[in-house]
Amino acid sequence: MSVARLRPPRTLGRLACALLVLVAVTDLLAVGAGYHVYREAGVLAAGTGIGATPSPRAARADHLYAAAGALQTVTWLVCALVFLVWLYRVRVNAEVFRPDGHSKARAWVIAGWVVPLANFWFPRRVVLDVWDSSGPLGTPPRHALVNLWWALWLVSTGVGPLMAGLYDSAVTAPEFRNAALQGMAADAVDIVAAVLAARLVLRLTRMQQERILAGPVFVPALG
Repeated sequence: MSVARLRPPRTLGRLACALLVLVAVTDLLAVGAGYHVYREAGVLAAGTGIGATPSPRAARADHLYAAAGALQTVTWLVCALVFLVWLYRVRVNAEVFRPDGHSKARAWVIAGWVVPLANFWFPRRVVLDVWDSSGPLGTPPRHALVNLWWALWLVSTGVGPLMAGLYDSAVTAPEFRNAALQGMAADAVDIVAAVLAARLVLRLTRMQQERILAGPVFVPALG
């Protein structure tokens, strides 16, 4: 492991926060697009539109929904990359604040999100350790924000792909209507998760900035 060195996280934190807000905006657009599909399901029930001979409005609703989904994917990928870079930065800083305060090796900051099974709890543990190590000295840490964000993140990432598959496999008007409705619900959960993640990034970045500005951090000698 390389030597931990303090580096201000403010710029990365602001960028990650802005992208998380953008993720929420694209989710909101997807909710609107989903509503158009939901509304046009009446056209499908009449035997026209998506899945039959498309009417112009039904076809536009389908294309808009597909475009919104593509925009969500691109925005999410860019945001995920910046978020991971930010998380790695604050983890290294937290090692300076408290070298013995981390239960997972630094490699798990990235690997924890992609290794099956471990991705259900390792990222949360990494964030909690960074949170606890970065807080004001002598102040008991509170984990409500981290826990709520993580719970909604698990729901969002688990339900989102299922809802996309439900829409792709829809054939009848009721199936499209049901898929659009459930997709809107999944997007709503993702909006809340993104907002909570942005709040977490701001809080943790602020805590580390305050620790850095407070003065030199002395790392106790090991061994």
